[in-house]
Amino acid sequence: MLGFFIGLVSGVVQFFMLLKFTTALSGGKFSGKTVIFAITQFLFPFAVLLLCAFFLHDDLMWTGIGMAAALIVSAVIRFIIVSKTNKK
Repeated sequence: MLGFFIGLVSGVVQFFMLLKFTTALSGGKFSGKTVIFAITQFLFPFAVLLLCAFFLHDDLMWTGIGMAAALIVSAVIRFIIVSKTNKK
């Protein structure tokens, strides 16, 4: 179950990096910092899963499940917050 909690935390971190990247792109602020966020956001899950493969052999699947669950739940929560803000 340790892998699941690592997956949850890394999924939330990945969501916020993706949010920061997409906000910069949609705002027209394409810079070196934006490129670093893009590269980091895509390499982060590979690094987490690779570290879990070496240290937590039995929890690797749970790490992936936690990451996917955190990304989905974070996106749904963000959608609900933005939808309520736009209605007012």
